[in-house]
Amino acid sequence: MAEEIKKQTALGDVAARQLAIATRTVPQMITITPRWLTHLLNWIPVESGVYRLNKVKDGTNVEVDCSGRDERVLPQTFVDYVENPREYNLSAVNTVLDVHTRVSDLYSKPYNQISEQLRLIIETIKERQESELINNKEYGLLSSVAPSQRIGTRTGPPTPDDLDELITKVWKEPGFFLLHPSAVAAFGRECTRRGVPPPTVSLFGSQFLTWRGLPLIPSDKIPVENGKSKILLLRTGESRQGVVGLYQPGLPGEQSPGLSVRFMGINHQAIASYLVSLYCSLAVLVDDALAVLDDVAVDRYHEYKWPS
Repeated sequence: MAEEIKKQTALGDVAARQLAIATRTVPQMITITPRWLTHLLNWIPVESGVYRLNKVKDGTNVEVDCSGRDERVLPQTFVDYVENPREYNLSAVNTVLDVHTRVSDLYSKPYNQISEQLRLIIETIKERQESELINNKEYGLLSSVAPSQRIGTRTGPPTPDDLDELITKVWKEPGFFLLHPSAVAAFGRECTRRGVPPPTVSLFGSQFLTWRGLPLIPSDKIPVENGKSKILLLRTGESRQGVVGLYQPGLPGEQSPGLSVRFMGINHQAIASYLVSLYCSLAVLVDDALAVLDDVAVDRYHEYKWPS
C-alpha cells in the first residue's frame, strides 16, 4: 500500500525565514586577548621617536657626611653621568588594509565594512604590540633582564618559595608578576598541594590570583617550550625608576596613543587602501626594576590524597 502524502496546511519554516530579519553579530576573532600588560604599563610620550635613558656611572662614589656639632670640613663631591647613554628608537607595526569600494558601498548595513575591517586589524596590531613588548630581541622584557636578575626554580614547578625569591630581586615597590596562563595554573597547583591557596584581587573587572599582595597577570605571549616557561616580576613607572612603555604622540590620523589610521587613496581597480601604523617601545630604567624566574615547569601534576 502506497504511503499517503500529507498535504502542507501552513507556511513552513524555510519559506517563512525569507521574510525574517536575523540578528547578526560583528565578526568575532578568537586571537583577541585582554592585553593586561599594555594597561598596566605607564606610557611615556616620546618626541622624534627617540628616548634617551641617562644613567649615573657609580652612585657609591658620592660622598656625604653626617656632621657632628663641630666645624669639620664637609666633603666635596659630584655625581657623574654615563657619557654614552642608551637611546631607544620606537619600532613600527604596520599593515595596509584594502577594501573594494563596491563591498563598502553595498554591504555596510547594519555594520560598516570599513569600520569592522579596521577594528579587527587594529586588534591584531595591538596583539602584536604586546608580543613585541615581551619578546622583541632589542627591547622586549625577556631580552632586557640583567644577568644578576635571573634566577631558576628550586625543583621545576613554580612554588611559593620561588616567587618569594623573585620578590627579593624587585623588592623596591614591585608591581605585578607576568606569566603564561599555564604557569598561573602550575603555581595554583603548588599552592593547593601545600594548603596555601593564594588570595584573589579584582582588577579591570576580572579576578586575578595574587602572591604577597602582587597580582599574577596572565599573557599568552610568554613563551612555553617543551613544558618550560618563565615568570617575570616588574616595577613600573618613570618616577619609581621602573619599566615604562614608549609611544609617539600627535600622529596624523591618531586613533589612540601611538596608533594611527590614514586613507591612502583609491586605485584604478576601485580598491580603497588604509595605512594602519603603531609606534612603540619599552625601556627598563634600572636593572632591579625587572627580574625573571627561568625554567618554570608547567606540566607537573599531583595526586592529592586527603585523610579519610
